[in-house]
Amino acid sequence: MDSQPSCVVVTGFGPFRQHLVNSSWEAVKELSKLGLGNDTVVQLRTLELPVDYREAKRRVTRIWEDHQPQLVVHVGMDTSAKAIILEQSGKNQGYRDADIRGFRPEGGVCLPGGPDMLESGVCMKAVCKHVAVEDVEVIFSRDAGRYVCDYTYYLSLHHGKGCAALIHVPPLSRGLPASLLGRALQVIIQEMLEEVGKPECKAR
Repeated sequence: MDSQPSCVVVTGFGPFRQHLVNSSWEAVKELSKLGLGNDTVVQLRTLELPVDYREAKRRVTRIWEDHQPQLVVHVGMDTSAKAIILEQSGKNQGYRDADIRGFRPEGGVCLPGGPDMLESGVCMKAVCKHVAVEDVEVIFSRDAGRYVCDYTYYLSLHHGKGCAALIHVPPLSRGLPASLLGRALQVIIQEMLEEVGKPECKAR
C-alpha cells in the first residue's frame, strides 16, 4: 500500500430540484480533462455524487476506505453565489431539507454523538489569500448551508481526520462557463495541497 502514489479525490454533485445541470459536476469534469498540473505528483480521481444523503454517506465512506487519499475535495453548487466559496467547516446538525429522494436525516443529524462542527485541516483563509483566478472572486465561509454538500463535508472531515475540503461554485452562466470553473478548481486545489503540506495545517 505504501508504494502507491498518493491521490486526490474530487467529487461533484448531480442534478437536484429544478437544477438539471449541476455546475459542480460540470466543473469537476473540466478539471478531470485539465488534471492537477504537470508539477503535481498526486493522482487525480473524480466522482459524481447524487444529492442523496444516504448514498453520499455510503460513497464518502468508500472513498476513504478504498483510496486512502491525501485530500478529498467536494465541490457543490450554491445557487445564489456569484463567487467561488471555500468552506472552512462542516456542521453536524440542522439537516431539515429533503434530498432528491425525499429523505431527511433522522433528527437532522449527520453523525449521532459527533462534535457540532468539524474544521478542515486546510486553512481556507490562506488559500483565498494566495489564489488568483481570472474573472472570478474566491471567498471564505464558515457556513456551508446544511444540505447534502455540508452533510457530505462533515462526514468526509470525520473519516479523513480533517483532510477534506468543500468548494461551492456558482451556477453556470455566460460569464462563468464550466471551463473557467474547472481552471479555477485546478488553481485552488494546487494551493490546498500546498497548505496541507504545511506543518501548522497538519497540527490543526
